[in-house]
Amino acid sequence: MYTVLVTGSSGHLGTALMLSLPTHGHVPLGIDILPSPTANLTMDITDRAQIASILTSHPTITHIIHTATLHKPHVDSHPKQSFIDTNITGTLVLLEEAAKHVERIKSFIFVSTTSTFGSALSPKPGSPAAWIDEKVVPIPKNIYGVTKCAAEDMCRLIHAQTGLPVLILRTSRFFPEEDDDEGRRACMDDANLKVCELAYRRADIADVVSAVVCGMGRAAAIQFGRYIISATSPFRRDAETLARLDSDAAAAFFESIPGAQEVFEHRGWRFLARVDRVYDSSEAVRELEWEPEWTIEKVVERLGRGEDWRSELTYLVGKKGYHAKPTGVYTT
Repeated sequence: MYTVLVTGSSGHLGTALMLSLPTHGHVPLGIDILPSPTANLTMDITDRAQIASILTSHPTITHIIHTATLHKPHVDSHPKQSFIDTNITGTLVLLEEAAKHVERIKSFIFVSTTSTFGSALSPKPGSPAAWIDEKVVPIPKNIYGVTKCAAEDMCRLIHAQTGLPVLILRTSRFFPEEDDDEGRRACMDDANLKVCELAYRRADIADVVSAVVCGMGRAAAIQFGRYIISATSPFRRDAETLARLDSDAAAAFFESIPGAQEVFEHRGWRFLARVDRVYDSSEAVRELEWEPEWTIEKVVERLGRGEDWRSELTYLVGKKGYHAKPTGVYTT
């Protein structure tokens, strides 16, 4: 008897959820436009009749986790209309059909992205790093960001109109592929770069899953909320620290984490010269009662003991890619 509907169940997070939810006492039903071992049904989320049928024929479904989306890597390969269809219309269909069962739906978790912040994320060199929390107004810079912002607003609207408990989780990067920016790929080893990112713009996929599970448990009490989901940062929100992240990020990093410099030097690693933003996930930690495990401090400790810096779930999910045809680092 299914208890959770997971959209986008063939993707990175969808697969992770399908593998993890049973350990939290849930039985997930996965749907995706692409067939996979973690998709029970192959279908389009814009198909209202099928979505309605699923929710009607499975009255034990009490949670909906909406991860299905066209992503940033699709911006150059898909027309804008496809983003509107999937990211906005698909979300609206799910929300409206879920709202018809509002008496039993305990949570609608919409997985959004920190990419919605867009231009707010990248102050020019010479400017202090941007502190990104839930109060920052998004300035989307591509159709991906625009449609995810619109979908978030749709979530707010349907909640206000129907009382459907909806939480929006703006996740930072958790994909295992190499960075799509050639300059960043060239600056250091991929593992070195990803570990650095845990200090300000990355989360392990296991922690993203745990944030979703916490959201499922807290949605009924919160009713509606937006949260940044990223590994907790060691950096402080003060003018001096944010200025140093622009001018000497490595010094700020090594001063923040005892033992980190020794661990990095042992591996022949270094920290970035500049950090342009810091994601603040403290509100999610507080309100969702979420405890991210794969923080930069704990990862440094693990590296110091010779242990892996990634969760086992990262390996179980693997690389999914975003395109079947060759398109660089995001090819399937």
